[in-house]
Amino acid sequence: MIVTHHYASYLGSHQELCGTFAGLMDLYERNYIGIRRLIPTMPPAGTSLVSHVPDGLSLHLNVLERFPYTTELTLTYHFRKQQRRLAEPDLRIRVYTDARQAEVVAAHLRRWPEFSAQQAKGTVDGTQLRVRWRVNRFLYKWLSYCSHQGHRFDTSCF
Repeated sequence: MIVTHHYASYLGSHQELCGTFAGLMDLYERNYIGIRRLIPTMPPAGTSLVSHVPDGLSLHLNVLERFPYTTELTLTYHFRKQQRRLAEPDLRIRVYTDARQAEVVAAHLRRWPEFSAQQAKGTVDGTQLRVRWRVNRFLYKWLSYCSHQGHRFDTSCF
């Protein structure tokens, strides 16, 4: 079941889950729902698609790896800056189809420090949980925004 309005208010009204491991797992599930709204059928590895909406930025999808139960992809906007292309935000996302979860595994965001799940593994003082929570909360909000804008990737040919 895909929840709509109640879903958007959930994380704002359940403060006891914010920043907790249980809350992070819930966020991963909500991110999966958001990803599946944008990408109804997961395309094969090597696929690049662009979603265009009127009066909005084009959203770029690249499927990096595809296995029976996991898919890695990137989502971003492309900007031109001094004759070069800039990807912002640039998120690498791992989708766990069997567990119905999606998590950010790497992020390059202009105003935040670079994030990598591999680098975060070594921290045991709660920093890893806070950093993962923050970057996945960003993904949750951005997926909601993209969906509200009308983005959806046409995967009917797959």
